[in-house]
Amino acid sequence: MMQLHNISGVYFIGIGGIGMSALARFFRQTGKEVAGYDKTATRLTDELQAEGIDVTFADGVEMIPSQFLNRENTLVVYTPAVPADHPQLVWFQTHGFEVAKRARVLGIISEGYSSICVAGTHGKTTVTTLTAHLLKQSELDCHAFLGGIAKNYQTNYLSSPFSRLVVLEADEFDRSFLHLSPALAVITATDADHLDIYGDQQTFADAFEAFAARIKPHGMLVAKKGTNLALDRFSGQCHFSYSLDDDACDFYARDIRLQNGLYHFSIVTPEEVIDDLTLGVPGLLNVENAVAATALAVLAGALPHEIRKGLASFQGIRRRFDYWLRSDQVSLIDDYAHHPEEIRATASSVKALYPDKKIVAVFQPHLYSRTHDFYNEFAAALSIFDEVLLMDIYPAREQPIPGVTAQMIADRVLCPAKVCQRHDLPAQIIASGAQVVITMGAGDIDKELPVLKAHLEQWMNEENC
Repeated sequence: MMQLHNISGVYFIGIGGIGMSALARFFRQTGKEVAGYDKTATRLTDELQAEGIDVTFADGVEMIPSQFLNRENTLVVYTPAVPADHPQLVWFQTHGFEVAKRARVLGIISEGYSSICVAGTHGKTTVTTLTAHLLKQSELDCHAFLGGIAKNYQTNYLSSPFSRLVVLEADEFDRSFLHLSPALAVITATDADHLDIYGDQQTFADAFEAFAARIKPHGMLVAKKGTNLALDRFSGQCHFSYSLDDDACDFYARDIRLQNGLYHFSIVTPEEVIDDLTLGVPGLLNVENAVAATALAVLAGALPHEIRKGLASFQGIRRRFDYWLRSDQVSLIDDYAHHPEEIRATASSVKALYPDKKIVAVFQPHLYSRTHDFYNEFAAALSIFDEVLLMDIYPAREQPIPGVTAQMIADRVLCPAKVCQRHDLPAQIIASGAQVVITMGAGDIDKELPVLKAHLEQWMNEENC
């Protein structure tokens, strides 16, 4: 691959993806010309355009800006979600350009830093973002490539004028995380996912062991208890365990209590107890995420008072237990949960916060393959709620699979459940008598949130008249 310092322009195919946009921001900040294509306009592409990055939504070769037509100084980055016959991708490939997947480019960038990598089927975006925030609140500082928009910074890319630490979300999709070589890493979960890529659970677990094997000599790995990875064969590494509250682990929380919607606790480390902690975002699942992030920050060298300050000031991530409306009458929460175990954890957190209120979930399944593989597990997790409205499957990169629909899930949910079209959502939610509404999914369900919020506010106003 060409040397990054010889590149004057970087063109992204799929620039609106969360990982792609972080790379685009990195190259923009380092003085490169940056532009790209994406299929549809989103809030994120709007933000990129506002930052001076040219984004086109037409895939014709004629839409590529002229400054990116020189193969000698242009790098083309694409996401594996882009189809192989994409006209721009094919043109660049057939005309001798340097064309690389996002994961490969991220791996090359990270080689110049001491990398802290966060892997796992779920929880990795929150742990990555919280770890970066803890380091930002410390004397260590860091760079970071995040899998979500950090509310503290309103971006998914963070830089530092002096730090040699970089925090990276290590994505298992398409085996992307095998391009990284961490000095310090965490594995949050290894529940099966992306079986369209891996085929079976064992192959999926093998990929996480391969990721662990990429940790540098004398590096450190923190793994959640229960991941059941065969790590003892990796010599030259230090291994630690963590959990929410299991005192057999190296890192865990104790004295957990819920006060005014936020959790207060202490975190036990191998060296000491960090007490008097308050997490700035709600949800019991986030206490466990805080344990993982604290483990990484402590092992990197952050001090207890810096951890305390960072946890309390953390504002969360867009689309992770993200409040759009909060009142005594009705609350509206948005969450990225798109795997059965994520839904189960989110449901448990909402139930703990609102034990006496009717909670209605709106879920948009993501991918036909994932729905086919886990429809029973989705139904079991969704049954924790009081009522469920399902949207049609969001296809993303996939073509439909015959017979695979959201109705497969609805038929197996134990509480009242039905498939609902977008335009019917506000009326169905209001008719349900919901006191808490949570939208979930990794597709475009978040586009409905402004409409849902407006209808719920109007309903509250009418009720109060």
